[in-house]
Amino acid sequence: MSLEKATDTIKERVGDDAGLGATLKFDMGDAGVIFIDGKATPNTVSNDNNDADCTVGLALDDLNAMLAGDLAPTNAFMSGKLKVEGDMGVAMKLQSLM
Repeated sequence: MSLEKATDTIKERVGDDAGLGATLKFDMGDAGVIFIDGKATPNTVSNDNNDADCTVGLALDDLNAMLAGDLAPTNAFMSGKLKVEGDMGVAMKLQSLM
């Protein structure tokens, strides 16, 4: 799945209000970023590399596996495939989007 497809999938799941109440960024290195503004009304999703309350670093393949339901965010974190910087509480709310 491409960055564009992953972004579209996240946009669908976030909808108008994902309940994050914060900003979150998926940083996939050279593959790009997906930025969720959960403070905006309605929530927005973009590929802008903005500062975020929580940044989740992972490979695009691992994000795609999480979106497909093949990789649980908790398992990705415990196995080192997912790294969290910033507000861990925001990252915990991520489970509901996946």
